[in-house]
Amino acid sequence: MRLWKLRLSMIGTLAAIIGLSTLFFTAILYLLNVNLLLLPILVVAFNITQWLIAPYLIDAMYNVREVSRSENPWLHRVVERLSERSGIRKPRVMLAQIPIPNAFAYGSPIAGSRVAVTQGLLDTLEPEEVEAVIGHELGHLKHRDVQVMMFVSMLPAIFYYLGYSLLLSSGYGRREEEGGGALAIGMLSLFLYWVLTLLTLHLSRLREYFADRHSATIVEDGPRKLSEALAKIQYAARRLKLASPHVSGLHSFKSLFITDPDRAELDVAELTGYSSPDQRLVQEILRRRVTLADQLMELFSTHPNIVKRIRALKELERQLA
Repeated sequence: MRLWKLRLSMIGTLAAIIGLSTLFFTAILYLLNVNLLLLPILVVAFNITQWLIAPYLIDAMYNVREVSRSENPWLHRVVERLSERSGIRKPRVMLAQIPIPNAFAYGSPIAGSRVAVTQGLLDTLEPEEVEAVIGHELGHLKHRDVQVMMFVSMLPAIFYYLGYSLLLSSGYGRREEEGGGALAIGMLSLFLYWVLTLLTLHLSRLREYFADRHSATIVEDGPRKLSEALAKIQYAARRLKLASPHVSGLHSFKSLFITDPDRAELDVAELTGYSSPDQRLVQEILRRRVTLADQLMELFSTHPNIVKRIRALKELERQLA
């Protein structure tokens, strides 16, 4: 996907999310003639608090600890070099002691910026592929994706709680028309929640493309390295999931990951029949056709379809050649 198309689509999605939210919320306040400002204020306050303490929750859930320079000097050098190329301050380097091969960037004003790799990633990928993955995660930090996604994720939450509250209160109206009005607006609020959720997921997928592009531009031969890394991550995640089904419980913050671990088994269907997910396998993925079912399933995913994502990297590789 070309850069101007990505930017136009992202701006359009953000405008749709903010515009729909503002318009509908204004209509609710006008129709009910009630001060409902307390509910969104509480939701916003809750989400901001969650954002501020989320790094500590993530560290506890995924057994994350900071890696010292003496413990892994190579990892520190890679993060330092790519941070300089990205034009950002070097984040804290973290290691998650979980077997799933993945990586994620996160942080908050009180916790600082962090980039984490899992032990499974270091065990699965070659060093050059780990470098490409780190470049992707630094792209998220440079683009402030944590802050952007937190903001847009608050809007569906506001309408979910608003709709749920109105549905509960609709049975307690003093007049029949009061209950009926609250019921109708409550149902419309829940409908808007689903619309905004789909738009938020779409925005999340666009940010993944942007982070892929960032890695490709700061890592030498980035598109090839990242495409191989993505294929290997999906392949290894599926094998691990089949061998240890309990690892599914580690996916609470899957939107942070470079790939969606819950989609590993579906995505790796593109890879079946191959014992080594190297560049030969990547070329085979490129020949696959994305079906209508794949496109429908992608609507409910935080990450792009693996075939479309690798095709975008290959297109970028041609542009950068």
